[in-house]
Order: sequence, then C-alpha cells, then structure tokens
Amino acid sequence: MSAATSAPEPLHYRHWPPNLPHHLELPATSLWYNLEVTATRYPERAAIVFYDSITTYAELRRQAEALAGWLQQHCGVARGDRVLLDFQNSPQFVIGYYAILRADAFVVPVNPMLRTEELRHYANDSGARVVLCAQDGWPQFAPLMKDAPRAAPGSAATLEHALVGAYSDAWAASTGTSAGMSAPEFVRAPMTVAPSAHVTRWADAITQARVPSPTQAGLDDWCVMPYTSGTTGNPKGCIHTHRSVMHVLLAGMLWADVRTDTVSLGVVPMFHVTGMQAMNALIYGAGTNVVLPRWDRKVAAEAIAHYRVTNFTCIPTMMIDLFGTPDLDKYDLSSLDYLSGGGAAMPEAVALRIKAMWGLDFIEGYGLSETIAASHINPTQRPKKQCLGIPICDTDSRVIDPDTLVEVPQGATGEIITDGPGVFQGYWNDPEKTAAAFIEHDGKRFFRTGDLARIDEDGYFFMVDRLKRMINASGFKVWPAEVEAMLYKHPAVQEACVIGAKDAYRGETVKALIVPRADHKGKVTAEEIIEWAREHMAAYKIPRVIEFVDALPKSGTGKVMWRALQEAEAAKG
Repeated sequence: MSAATSAPEPLHYRHWPPNLPHHLELPATSLWYNLEVTATRYPERAAIVFYDSITTYAELRRQAEALAGWLQQHCGVARGDRVLLDFQNSPQFVIGYYAILRADAFVVPVNPMLRTEELRHYANDSGARVVLCAQDGWPQFAPLMKDAPRAAPGSAATLEHALVGAYSDAWAASTGTSAGMSAPEFVRAPMTVAPSAHVTRWADAITQARVPSPTQAGLDDWCVMPYTSGTTGNPKGCIHTHRSVMHVLLAGMLWADVRTDTVSLGVVPMFHVTGMQAMNALIYGAGTNVVLPRWDRKVAAEAIAHYRVTNFTCIPTMMIDLFGTPDLDKYDLSSLDYLSGGGAAMPEAVALRIKAMWGLDFIEGYGLSETIAASHINPTQRPKKQCLGIPICDTDSRVIDPDTLVEVPQGATGEIITDGPGVFQGYWNDPEKTAAAFIEHDGKRFFRTGDLARIDEDGYFFMVDRLKRMINASGFKVWPAEVEAMLYKHPAVQEACVIGAKDAYRGETVKALIVPRADHKGKVTAEEIIEWAREHMAAYKIPRVIEFVDALPKSGTGKVMWRALQEAEAAKG
C-alpha cells in the first residue's frame, strides 16, 4: 500500500499490550463448542466452585446437554427460539446458559430482582415460551404462564414451560470450608415448588438425561440478548450473535491472560454482560470460577483467601466496600494477580490503596450491553487511572460532536462512537431505535454510545459523563462523575453521587448525596464538605447542597442508581 493511501496508525497502538494481536481470527464455531472442547481436554478440572461444592467441566457439559435435550424434546425449543434465564450467580446459571446454546436457542438473561410486571415485558417482547428460573423467583413468573388466571385485560403472557431449580440442587450439604465459609440460607433451602403439567423441577429434567439433536448454530446465529434500560421507555433487547460474543470474550481473555491455572471470583452478576463474559472467557480458557450469588465483603475476602483467587473483576463500589471489611488484614489476599472492572471510574484514592496493599494496578475498562462487555480496556503494562482505556482488537472508536456529528479535536469532549465485531446487531423488534443508534461515518457504521469522553495524546479514552446526565448551572456544564471523583478524595467520604437540583437563580445547581465513612458519621458537616470543595474544584462545580445518607440505591449489578436519585430530586420541584 502506498504512503498516499495508507491510514495513519492509531495513537493507542504505541501502547498496545505486548504479544497481543491487533486483529483476532475467531474460531468458526459457536460458544457451545468452547465448553465441549474444554470438557474434553480437562474433564475433571473444577469449572465452578460454589461455596464448598465443585462442578467439573465434564459434569457441566453433561448437565447442559441433558437440559438442552429437555428444552428441545419437552418444550419444543428450536433454533433461534428465545429462552428466559433468571438465576443469581450459581452453577445453574452457567449450566442453563450453555444448555440454551446447546439447543441452538437464544439466551435472554434476566435480572433476578425484577418483579412480575417487569418480567411480563421481557416475556412478551422477546416472545419467549420457556423460562429457566430459581425457586425464589418462581412466584414472579407464575402469573405469566399461559394457564395462569389473567389478573387484568391485556395481561396475557407467552410462557408455556418453566424449569425451576433450587440452589441447593448444586450445593453439597456440609459444614463449610476450612475458611469458615458456609452457604446462606437461600442457597441451602430445599426444593419446594411442586411439578405440574407446565412446571418441571431442575433435578427431574437432569435425571431424564435426554439427548439433544446435533448442534447447528454457527458464528452468525443469535446467541444472547441482554436487555438495556436506556434513558426512556421499556428495556430494549440487544441482539448479539455468537460472533460478537466470541470476539469480545476472546479479546478479554487474552487481555487478562486467562489460563488453565486462573481462578476467578465470579461475583459480578452473570445476567449482566461483564459477569457473563468473565464466565465465558473462563470456559474458553479452562479456568475456575469461584461463584458467589451475592456480594458480601466478608465472604468475598474468605473466598479469595481460601481458593487462592488470582483474577477479580468487580465494580468500584465492591472494592470500596471490601476495604471497609473489619480485620481485612487477617485475610491472605496475596494470590490476587489481576484486578479489573468498570461501570464507573475507580476513585483515585481507592486505586492508590490497592497499589499500596497488593502492588496491583486496577485495570479499568468500558463497555455496554450493546458491545457485550468491554470495548475499551487499559493496557495492563501501562494503565491510566480513572480511564476507560483503549479500543480492543479490531475496534475503532472516535469522539464526535453529538450535534454536528463531526469528529472533535484531540482533547475535546464529545460522544463516543464505536465500530467493531463486538457491536450488537440492533434492538429487538425496534427498527426505529436501531436506526437512531447508528450513524454512517468515514465509510463505517458506528454505534452512538451516548457517553461523553475525550481522547488524550496517547489515544486513551477518558469518560466525562453520560450525554443525558450533564448539569447546566448558569450555563456552565458540570459533569457529575468528575465531581464525584473529587469528593472521593475527602477523608470523610465513603460514597458519593452527584445530581442536579433546581435552583431559582442558577436554573440547576450541584447536589451531592454522601455516605460518610463510619468513623466520620455524625461528625462531618455539609459546610465542611463545601468548604473543602472550594479548595479542590472550580467554583461552578462545587456542590451547593449536601445530603448525608446511610446508603445509595444500587442496581442488581451494584451500580449507583443515579437516575432514580435524579428523578426523586426532580419530583420535589
């Protein structure tokens, strides 16, 4: 190629991780084949550790194949059919996920915190006829079965079959490990749901040992459809093929150097793309997943110490909480070798504490349901703090003016747009929103993320904020995430969420909801926080209103629900 036609090398290539290719050649197979290969190579290796229960790769494959046969023969599930999957992190989530794929069907992961009317949208919108769920979630699905009495006109649902499991089905009853870990009550609870014409118990379906038909799904078949709430209306299903999921899991696996001796703490919810892709990467790489259904800082510390966890993917709130564990020093966490996460910027003060305690950099990344986890990750050999990282293999990201759609100069703030194999195919049953989510730019089809960022001189991306989260204070643009990052440096601040509040003079002003550290509760005042802020940030960014709270509301994935706080504030008038 001549110099006249060659494109300039991206800035971030100068800091590309050593020995990692810019381009990935994907295996020409489905995700199911990843499990088949690993189970054949390492049948007795621990795939999942669930408290003191171990599921080997051979057993994981056996149960997934049995459930795939049940889905096809008992429920009539065919290639491309959508199947709801509603479990907390557990062996059942992993088995159910791969069983659906083995049946050539389309996984629709569901947040276990959702209630009946929310689930009705998932069932009706996706057209799913089958649900795999935990028994503690079954009461929310029961009214959605086709044979259930209709609560109101128009309340019909599509569900015909339910496979209900108890977490105790996968838990070996014992007194706990030598670390003192014991399963919580909801994990130990026996199965109580009665079988019926439309309800099958998990263990019964496994016992039937039905043999599924030969798999047909390939790279371009539908694979998984996570729902994303966006900013308006009902959640939207993000269509992902085996190709998009395979690309991102493989890039993430290589980036984190997942190997057969990798032991990961699986506590980020698997229904969310981050936890899901961590699960998929471990199966591809034949690692071990130490699964916890819920975040509990003491249990997490015990699990890391006892099972010698090497990799921990988390969100910043988990790490902040872990540091609040009483007697944290008594746990040997020296096995940790790779810490990563996203969802929000890791406060610099917390990152520095991680470095001081373990000598590790926290590797931040950035992704969305539409990109099936990380589209950007920090180079492990040269990470930057509070940074989204650089685009992963085969991914092209730019920053544009959200109004003119023209690329902004390096260092200027604009909207991130992304093109690459990990980008979704579109929103399920919503061609209008799909069309609005993409633009043609520089001869490519880019996805508009709705996130504002800047690119530095090295090609690293830095989040500024969500496009719709900006506070306009007397014409000055205030990005809440930036103010939050500063507040975390105050010694009295455990957590902070910044929102906009109505102001008769400024139109909007900056309000901070703060969870104080335990040793500062009742002692630090709003005036002290505001005075400190005057010394550390520009005048227009200073929170004019401080509200101390015991806790911040969090989603099922542990993210602070800033939108709910903002809406509550707006309702005050």
